[in-house]
Amino acid sequence: MGARSHLRLSDCAIYTDGGARGNPGPAAGAGVIIASDGKVVEELSEFLGTTTNNVAEYRALAMTLRRAKELGCERVTVHMDSELIVRQLNGLYRVKDTKMLELYSEVRRLLREFSDWKAVHVPRRENKHADELVNAVLDAHGAQLPQEGGS
Repeated sequence: MGARSHLRLSDCAIYTDGGARGNPGPAAGAGVIIASDGKVVEELSEFLGTTTNNVAEYRALAMTLRRAKELGCERVTVHMDSELIVRQLNGLYRVKDTKMLELYSEVRRLLREFSDWKAVHVPRRENKHADELVNAVLDAHGAQLPQEGGS
């Protein structure tokens, strides 16, 4: 397919989402990589087992950043509907949880592999594609919200 060779991948938009049904609960992460011409280059998704929403968010971002680098993206703009994660990436919030600190450090290391990056908070409606991928994975794994006291 020759169309891929015509895409300019130096600048990529990345949309990622992670979610758990229950917190913690069955979780998934997903990402969408979009070339500078607006075309979707790749969709990624993964079932993550039982974990929290924030862990799923970070794991989705790490997975998508690795793939973006493999595809040749040089500069990335990360779009996420997790205000917490975006603020942590931008240095506005500290990461206090030791488990989260490891994931945060991995993502920061991956971001340094790009010549430039920025992280932007977007409303959930603007992250619909990645959100749909997360829910499709959870549905495929039969993940349900807990029956009593579920979130």
